[in-house]
Amino acid sequence: MRSLLFSILVRPVILFVLGINIRHREKLPGSGPVVIIANHNSHLDTLVLMSLFHGKSFQKVRPVAAGDYFMKNKFLAFFSTKVMNIIPIQRKMTKDIQGMFSPILEALEDDSIIILFPEGSRGEAEQLSRYKSGIYYLMREVPDIDIVPVFLYGLGKALPKGSFIFVPFFVDILVGESFKYNENRKEFMDTLNERMDNLGEEGQFKEW
Repeated sequence: MRSLLFSILVRPVILFVLGINIRHREKLPGSGPVVIIANHNSHLDTLVLMSLFHGKSFQKVRPVAAGDYFMKNKFLAFFSTKVMNIIPIQRKMTKDIQGMFSPILEALEDDSIIILFPEGSRGEAEQLSRYKSGIYYLMREVPDIDIVPVFLYGLGKALPKGSFIFVPFFVDILVGESFKYNENRKEFMDTLNERMDNLGEEGQFKEW
């Protein structure tokens, strides 16, 4: 069902209705385990990122999503877990870090390609928020796994937060160099923010 949905609906819409310009596609991982981090302005973000993968790598893609939102009713929970194959987690930080991230850690052990939005929730259209430190505590558990930054531009205009009206808009995707965990939390978060800032600046977007 998942592969069929993306083949007959998601990819055609993205390619022919939105239009995609992806820079540095060669830096996208072909296999896991790996964590992809991206900025988050629209529900379309996950669909677009997933559509970049094909074949065996597509089967390994697992987006991390807020369990309190995507599991709130049976229909949404079915679509989210069976079609999107999300990993639902609670957004509230707890002292039980391993327990909170255990579904993600298990997926990484299974060589998954994890999609994660460290901003925590969708921001305003084309506005980059500072990232929350949850990503630091996750990567502390798997310090040898690569992190690949991806910058998305345009989806916040195609389907902005709070809107149900889809507006065709050209989308730019920039893939950055991978990096790894640094035990110094400040340095790690500074690196993460710097990588995303640099990708945004590389795009030379008018609003950036």
